[in-house]
Amino acid sequence: MAAKKKSPTSSAEPSSSALNELKETIKSQAAEIDRLKKQLSSAAPSKTPTSKKVSSGGHAHGGAADNEEILDYKEKTFYAIAYERVWWLAIFLVSLSFTALIMNGFEHTLSKQIELAYFVPLMAGHGGNTGGQAVGTVLSALSAGVISRSDALRVVGKEAMSGLVMGIILGALVGPISHYVMGISMHVSTVVSVTFPLLSTIASFLGSSLPFVCVILGLDPAVIAAPAMTSFVDVSGLMCYFLIANRIFKLFGLEL
Repeated sequence: MAAKKKSPTSSAEPSSSALNELKETIKSQAAEIDRLKKQLSSAAPSKTPTSKKVSSGGHAHGGAADNEEILDYKEKTFYAIAYERVWWLAIFLVSLSFTALIMNGFEHTLSKQIELAYFVPLMAGHGGNTGGQAVGTVLSALSAGVISRSDALRVVGKEAMSGLVMGIILGALVGPISHYVMGISMHVSTVVSVTFPLLSTIASFLGSSLPFVCVILGLDPAVIAAPAMTSFVDVSGLMCYFLIANRIFKLFGLEL
């Protein structure tokens, strides 16, 4: 009788151990599934920008930072990079020569009001800085796929308005400082204050629009947009500076 009672107990023990093993296996598999799900969810966002980069580059035929071009850059030699860029720099160097023509054209104004010459480097530097910010922002947004060609008007308008606001703020600071601290005449300080908003607007407009123009034309905005912006801003900004100076000097009753 005792032997017969032991047999159900001994048969139940292996079955319970097998059930425990099965439960442990199911738990480990569930944990592995959860781990794989987390890996997939963390990898999903990184795929989106890559696909967007490829699509934006496809619109531009190499204009908006193709992945292949980015990878090729590591393998390019220094003379290949120089050869690709020097021609564009030569073109923009020719355009920068117009600044000398503008200075010659307003030589009479400069001879009468030599203080204007003090602010020529300041105007050129500020225009380049303002446009450079816009170029960098738009290029980053294009390469990340955040914006596309369809957003051009909205982006350019927003950048131009931000340039106007920045120019008003900086002009309101630089003008009084140049007059009361540096001892610059009131009429020249007024010219500087009035030129800053216009120059900042032009620089932001060109800096934000030229990357889109390069993309539309199938050119590389990373190589072309920044030097093109600098050249155009220098020429247009200097022209505006002297034209505003002539107008304000007349309002002050000065003979030129």
